[in-house]
Amino acid sequence: MYLYPFRRVIQEASALGVMSSYNDWDGIPVSGSHFFLTELLREKYGFTGYVVSDSRAVEFVYNKHHVAANYKEAVKQVIEAGLNVRTDFTHPADYILPARELVKEGSISMKTLDQRVADVLRVKFKLGLFDQPYVADTKAADKIVNDAEAKAMSIQLSYEALVLLKNENNLLPLDKNKIRSILVTGPLAAETNHSISRYGPSNINVISVLEGLKSYLGTTKVQYHKGCSIIDANWPESEILPQPLTKGEQDSIDAAVNLGKQSDAIVVVLGEDERIVGESKSRTSLDLPGHQLQLLQALQATGKPVILILINGRPLSINWANKYIPAIIEAWFTGEAGGKAIAESIFGDFNPGGRLSVTFPKTTGQLELNFPFKPASHASQGGGLPKTEVYGPLYPFGFGLSYTTFEYSNLQVSPEKQLPQGDIRVSVDVTNSGSRKGDEVVQLYLKDKVSSVTQYETLLRGFERITLNPGEKKTVRFTLHPDDLALLDKNMNWVVEPGSFEVQVGSSSVDIKLKKEFTIIDTPANSVEFRTPERSNQ
Repeated sequence: MYLYPFRRVIQEASALGVMSSYNDWDGIPVSGSHFFLTELLREKYGFTGYVVSDSRAVEFVYNKHHVAANYKEAVKQVIEAGLNVRTDFTHPADYILPARELVKEGSISMKTLDQRVADVLRVKFKLGLFDQPYVADTKAADKIVNDAEAKAMSIQLSYEALVLLKNENNLLPLDKNKIRSILVTGPLAAETNHSISRYGPSNINVISVLEGLKSYLGTTKVQYHKGCSIIDANWPESEILPQPLTKGEQDSIDAAVNLGKQSDAIVVVLGEDERIVGESKSRTSLDLPGHQLQLLQALQATGKPVILILINGRPLSINWANKYIPAIIEAWFTGEAGGKAIAESIFGDFNPGGRLSVTFPKTTGQLELNFPFKPASHASQGGGLPKTEVYGPLYPFGFGLSYTTFEYSNLQVSPEKQLPQGDIRVSVDVTNSGSRKGDEVVQLYLKDKVSSVTQYETLLRGFERITLNPGEKKTVRFTLHPDDLALLDKNMNWVVEPGSFEVQVGSSSVDIKLKKEFTIIDTPANSVEFRTPERSNQ
């Protein structure tokens, strides 16, 4: 499951740079693993580029994993494993000098060192750096970075990433002409830092939700109050030992509530920012941090229509909101045009059509509630207890709603019988059966009915996002290659086994509209080992 995307991007996209991580696998640090960096990456996948370590991954072989007696021994392990470049924010001599000593004393052969250097030089040759090593026009990057094409894609992402999680009684979209006053509140309503990377400079102008709604409705119709902070004064301890609201926090919530009572609708923007979600920023809870839930509950008690906008970098267990708030939009880290896209979605100029690429659990006790999953690993009920909605995920993988409806028909799978190395063609008709233009993400899942080893319940093997006008119909086509049918057998070989497979097509991993089976017919050897095609290095 984890190596699958690496293999495809190396063989199909010809990636020339790979980073080795700082964790271990089966007790061997990845940066010091000859299996990962040489046998798998180069010999099996055909990789011809260079491998660079994640920051301090070389040092970690010694001072974190303790599989090397000292740093110099760690350098020896990673060079022999297949690492080409060490990355850390220290002087290059910190890596070069120990390497020189290792070669001088015979601990590393010159042949090995030549191989590691040659991998780097090969990429430099391909880039033309030996013909023209210096940049002639140092301002050229300004014409490329965030140019018109890149900016258009950035804006498109802000729109297409929006996922409509709930829309009770079709509260959304709101009618712009009927809104005299709207309250925008929440700790992330005016925030933009969530969409600016900490790994480098940013030259984008992020539109906040507040700015987006003011621009869309006009400043006279929009009231704003922060309501509360993202976290409280006692965070992160408060996630384990909740603390009551301070007087200042209560006063701020009360002020937002008073404005909400004067408004026709309330847009509350909750979630996380880059300070509490990201690399090395784990939490003990997936609930809304700080006192955000108290703000949301107080706003809901006003009786006014409440639209919850989530800005966050991971799934949040918003159980109370899912039960009591009528409309919820997942915006993730919104990107450059986030506020504009959200405003247009709330009022129907844009119909959100994104789908969840992760499963949302109801509690950390359900972790890892993921996709794909093995049979019975996501039990739908507890021992002796009646089956209820309590035991499933909050939102399943692939989930997302729309302001319109779609119908699926005419699922075709051809051929119905195929040899292990043949392709299977799948097509389905999708019709916009509602009254609004919208996007549908057609998802193809595959189920191996009987296999020699336990397989995942289903695997996502294709998806396509299509835009349809009311009444419009499109035929969506997929091709399943042998790679899509292969499993890793008990001998650790990828094979396509004979037997029945079920194609499932729908709008999420649980909302399957149509199913159809096909058969991989037997061969004299009973199964065929799947081999990835050799990729030319020319």
